Amino acid sequence: MARQARAEITRDSVLAGAADVFLRLGYANASLSEIIAQSNVTKGALYFHFGSKEELARAVVDQGNERLIASCKGFFDSRVPALEAAIGITYVVADLSMNDPMVGAMLKLTHQIGDYRGANGDNIAKTWGETYRLLAERAITQGDLLPDLDPETVGLLLYGLTTGIHIVAVGTESVDQMASRMERAWYFLLPSIVPDDKVSYFREFATRRLRRYVP
Repeated sequence: MARQARAEITRDSVLAGAADVFLRLGYANASLSEIIAQSNVTKGALYFHFGSKEELARAVVDQGNERLIASCKGFFDSRVPALEAAIGITYVVADLSMNDPMVGAMLKLTHQIGDYRGANGDNIAKTWGETYRLLAERAITQGDLLPDLDPETVGLLLYGLTTGIHIVAVGTESVDQMASRMERAWYFLLPSIVPDDKVSYFREFATRRLRRYVP
């Protein structure tokens, strides 16, 4: 096997092991020795790729965010109604929080590191906040949100809804309930932001999305 290929495999093993440890113990309590043991690599191999725990954590943030973006790719298609996309993304976050350790660790680490940045320096919170803002802007244009709403305010509200539900679920050790809580949040939020004649449709849409994740 070529040296570069071996190095990539080792790096991926370290990232996977680190994600598991960060998700289980949190950033403050995770140790490099624990990550080395979980990754089944040597200390030298870990330090060859990552100079510190912080550098490793930020790399996990980047990889987790890449996975989340890839999983939401279909919702970025302009042919998908923007409000349906916004609703769909929140359920992807809930699903991956429970079923993808890399994404779950990324979401946890962005809060625990404190500045919401990965190794690339991008502010994850601002990026997703802007994503929700753009979706809100499109949804207003499409007539699925009330016309007098401010896209930036709605975007922050939707991002805050997703983030808040995740933080509470992690803090109460109930990540498995995130999708159900997301559906309840949409149920009560939608009448405040959607025209009256569309509330029933989007409530039903949110319920149908829930059934994909909770039988």
